[in-house]
Amino acid sequence: MDYQIDAAELLRRKSRQQYWATPRRTPTPKKYNPSVRKVTDYVVLDFETTGLRPGADQIIQVGAVKYKNHEQMDIMNQLVNPLRSISTRITSLTGITNEMVSNEPKIELVINQLIEFIGDLPIVAHNASFDMGFLYALESKMEVPIYTVIDTLKLSRKIINHTPNHKLTTLAQYLQIEHNAHDALSDCLVTAQIYQYCSTHSI
Repeated sequence: MDYQIDAAELLRRKSRQQYWATPRRTPTPKKYNPSVRKVTDYVVLDFETTGLRPGADQIIQVGAVKYKNHEQMDIMNQLVNPLRSISTRITSLTGITNEMVSNEPKIELVINQLIEFIGDLPIVAHNASFDMGFLYALESKMEVPIYTVIDTLKLSRKIINHTPNHKLTTLAQYLQIEHNAHDALSDCLVTAQIYQYCSTHSI
């Protein structure tokens, strides 16, 4: 019996082995539980960041507001040192400069404080996948709980039909809410009012 295998056959075998060894592409499961249920106790969350890519870009401001029975109970508003330069584009957008964050705490400390602040409450966020993406990108550094998350972007699309889009600034204008866009705390306060508005209307 001839045991010699030509180069082409070796390549074919290697290709088949690689095919079966490579995990099949499946949708990446969310690390949080999306929800549209109405709650009265929650934490509204917003991040300002150095860019749009979780893991590559970094958080530079954490805003969180705690509500009990839709009443504001506590506020967390913290700048974060991203250990990298903030671009002039991001500074013009957020008003946050390199000088402002140079003596601020690193993300590990701030997120641990945030996790304690949230406790076991659900999170409300506008375009939640963005903020949750940045939060869960930190799992290599710390353990992040699996949260129930209510997205006011998705919720407002079901409730508010008279706006050209459902951006936070557009909804703030529509609901006549004062808004300092791209400030994490101001974005939280607007998001809370959008959620409260949507909660009083049927889906």
